[in-house]
Amino acid sequence: MAGAAIVALDGTVLTVAQPTLQRQLGASFTQVQWTGTGYLIAVAGLLVFAGRLGDRYGHRRAFGVGMLGFGAVSAGIGLAPGVGWVIGLRVAQGVFGALLQPATLGMLRAAFPPDRLRVPIAVRTAAIAVAAAAGPVVGGALVTALGWRAVFFVNVLPALLFGTLALTGRDRTRRPASAPPPAPAAPRRLDLAGALLLAVCLACLVHSLVALPESGWTTAAGLGLAASAVAAVAFVRHERRTPDPLVPPAVVGTPAVAAALGVLMTASAALHGTLFACVYLLQGELGLDPFHSALVGLPLAALMVAAAPACVVLLRRCGARATTMPAAVVLAAGILLLWRATGTPALCTGFALLGAGFGTVMVAGTHVVVRQAPAESAGVAGGLQQTAMNVGPVLGTAVASTCMALGGSRAPLPVLAVVAVAAAVTARALPVRSVTTPAEHRTDRPGSRNPARP
Repeated sequence: MAGAAIVALDGTVLTVAQPTLQRQLGASFTQVQWTGTGYLIAVAGLLVFAGRLGDRYGHRRAFGVGMLGFGAVSAGIGLAPGVGWVIGLRVAQGVFGALLQPATLGMLRAAFPPDRLRVPIAVRTAAIAVAAAAGPVVGGALVTALGWRAVFFVNVLPALLFGTLALTGRDRTRRPASAPPPAPAAPRRLDLAGALLLAVCLACLVHSLVALPESGWTTAAGLGLAASAVAAVAFVRHERRTPDPLVPPAVVGTPAVAAALGVLMTASAALHGTLFACVYLLQGELGLDPFHSALVGLPLAALMVAAAPACVVLLRRCGARATTMPAAVVLAAGILLLWRATGTPALCTGFALLGAGFGTVMVAGTHVVVRQAPAESAGVAGGLQQTAMNVGPVLGTAVASTCMALGGSRAPLPVLAVVAVAAAVTARALPVRSVTTPAEHRTDRPGSRNPARP
């Protein structure tokens, strides 16, 4: 939980600090953009491979190393003498961020039976929502009082603390008391070629999408997307032929997992694209200052936190499909309401619908991905989930920026509502009820009944 919250807090506080960083370091706008773009490229390209490293060497170890590295690099950024150092260290921070993020889900999958994953995933989602909501407030206070470097120093002590605890603590993986110790499995070969191809595919995709709003459909953007497509085709072909693929078929071979990843990516694209457009809508067309804009958006975080435990009940009673489809429709309704909203009550209601819909979708989609994955591939499943959650916002922002260039700050919102509806349609492939996994067929005593709920 702590690792996901620290990463979420880091991303939001940096956005607030960027104008001050640009002014004090004498950086160009493009250089400041690269402080975020470099991090995104590193994270997106390495998440799945980092998850595989956690599967092989231990999620607790991967999390600990990732947290310690994240904290150390944060301190380095706070001491950086120039913007070039900031960009380079942000890339390094992305490497450690990629290492720790899948490990958080991998540890949950190892520590809890599949039928009890709903609650810890909901708590993780609520922690991310709180951290993301606190980011602008914390960042603004730190930048105002202490300068932009303070937003990086704030991560150091928590990261070092949790990293040290992870490396020195005991593994809490649960196993029935009467079950014999598992036989040591032969270590699987790391698919370095597959990792490289996937990294190239995702890095080119993210870079092209980030650059698209500013450069448009230029030759450079087209070449980047083409390179991403070629690398994707080569990756799929390689994975089908190698005996030890980076992404085992057991992880992505079921329609439920593929649908859950699609829902997470499209829903996060709709949400973050809407938030990007609403910044300009609130502070431009409606004339609100940044502080009042943040206040209007608070219902989003509040309802996202409230939706997490509510989703636990809905998943248990209704299943993933019946929970996710209406939630995606609620997300689309919130976007449409913001499209036409002019007064504070309508704006707050729209943001509340965004939080309720997306919070539910995030818990339900993540639950399907992690639950369906075998325990030995939980890190890869976590990496895929995090990849969807990183690529989606970049895609949504690119869509919003392109539409705004054509028709103003409200123009992206109906398009993004359609994207949210696409998430609802994709959710039709999710399980009607929770599917019993192989792990749930194992019992504590011979002849005992399976206690897992349907």
